[in-house]
Amino acid sequence: MPGGRLTQQERQQIALGLADGLAYAEIARRLDRPTSTITREVMRNGGPAAYRADLAHRATERRAHRRKQAAPREPQESAQPYGRDAEAVREYEELFTTVVMASGMPLMMSRVLSCLTLTDSGSLTAPELAQRLQVSPASISKAIAFLESQGMVRRERDERRRERYIVDDDIWYQSMMVSARATAQLVETARQGVGVLGPGTPAAVRMENVARFLDFVSEGIARAAEQARDILHTTSGATSDPTATATATTAPGGAAEPGPGRA
Repeated sequence: MPGGRLTQQERQQIALGLADGLAYAEIARRLDRPTSTITREVMRNGGPAAYRADLAHRATERRAHRRKQAAPREPQESAQPYGRDAEAVREYEELFTTVVMASGMPLMMSRVLSCLTLTDSGSLTAPELAQRLQVSPASISKAIAFLESQGMVRRERDERRRERYIVDDDIWYQSMMVSARATAQLVETARQGVGVLGPGTPAAVRMENVARFLDFVSEGIARAAEQARDILHTTSGATSDPTATATATTAPGGAAEPGPGRA
């Protein structure tokens, strides 16, 4: 981390700042630390409601001890394209994983999703994931099965018939739709409960309110996901290909025709 690892005194200041309701950015400013450092520190140690300075300090010492005992990674695993700082990328991947975990996803599933998301290709094979994360193939298989059930990864075979796991722009749309369908199923189940509990009874009224609320949320998620895909994919398709400008030709009347990039 920039400026060295957090001290126990700094962690105590973080705990005091959280107790006072300060934002991460304000705590970071007072400690002269990057906001990402404070965010990562808090999220990996229970979140703002459960953060404890002494527990966080001991947990960090244990992690450091385990890293020293672990076998060193191969040099090629640390190499980064585009001149990226390998340590900064590693720390960011850890932060991203921690935030995904805070949303309710288990550790290994969060690690696999982060690893896939932060690769330039957006796809890796099971052996590549196992090597990067230093875990067993069985752990990768279990994590992929879970992520696939949530619509967050998809599978396809490459030219060598190897199965690759992929995260791309459409995956986030599919994941939102899986969430919307799951919520819609909960709505239907809640409304079945109204009949079982007896219309007008306190429990039935509660279930009807649950159903109405979740129905509204479910429709909102699906509608927002559809709109986002239509708008953002069209925009990214027009600008994401760096060769599009160079290869565009001029149509009659001066309008630019698209090059070979995504439409």
